[in-house]
Amino acid sequence: MDAQSEQIRDQQKDSWNKFSAGWKKWDELTMRFLKPFGDEMINLIKPKDGEVILDIATGTGEPGLSIAAMIPNGKVILTDLADEMLKIAADNAANGGLKNVETAVSDVSALPFADNTFDAVSCRMGFMFFPEMDLAAKEIMRVLKPGGRLATAVWNVPEKNFWVTAIMSAINKNMQLPPPPAGAPGMFRCAQPGTMANLLKQAGAKSIQEKEMDERLFIGTADIYWNLHLEVGAPIVAALGKADDELKAKIKKEVFETLHQRYAPDNVFLDYSATIIYGEK
Repeated sequence: MDAQSEQIRDQQKDSWNKFSAGWKKWDELTMRFLKPFGDEMINLIKPKDGEVILDIATGTGEPGLSIAAMIPNGKVILTDLADEMLKIAADNAANGGLKNVETAVSDVSALPFADNTFDAVSCRMGFMFFPEMDLAAKEIMRVLKPGGRLATAVWNVPEKNFWVTAIMSAINKNMQLPPPPAGAPGMFRCAQPGTMANLLKQAGAKSIQEKEMDERLFIGTADIYWNLHLEVGAPIVAALGKADDELKAKIKKEVFETLHQRYAPDNVFLDYSATIIYGEK
């Protein structure tokens, strides 16, 4: 990994650790939000009891914890760059009575495991943030056993993810933020069809499948929407941190107006879409 990638990785680690309290606070809602994608990933890799499975970029523990509950005689290792997120995952495992879960702070570009260790690997909403995605894919393939299964999920195009564009559009319109460099880590970096399939193919994966999933989750009010994003959305908080109180209030007003053009005031939803990708070694 080059120096620039290492710098990005370290910034990401600091950011995820900083926002871990927000993720813990909103864990029930965010896990319901992401559950359909995790369920489909599990359906694709078909965990079998006795297997050893790796969940990368686990955050607060899913879908790894759901997998662990399915394979009581197997083992699931949860990895993440941020140790504070892994502490939440470990607490969730303990609260769920799961004895077959281990955690390991780990950079996906240098996984601390031997070749051919895991029967399956899951990685939900991680790839688009990895500084060097090709290296991450190669590392995942390295630690998979021959015939091992991989499932990952990445965000679809912005037009299908109103749940985040409603707020980011207002921020960008009012603050004229410079666009990120081409290929830089970000939510929609892997959104174009075939991006992940090509990446995994180059890393040696076969039997690759892609599936688009469109979902909707009721959350209630624009206030809940706003507070959620301000407590878990690091890029959003970073952008709004550069705005004075007057501009921040203007952006908030516009976000609420945007939401209420689509939803009734007490009937706000999160509309979102992702691509699920499966492959084998």
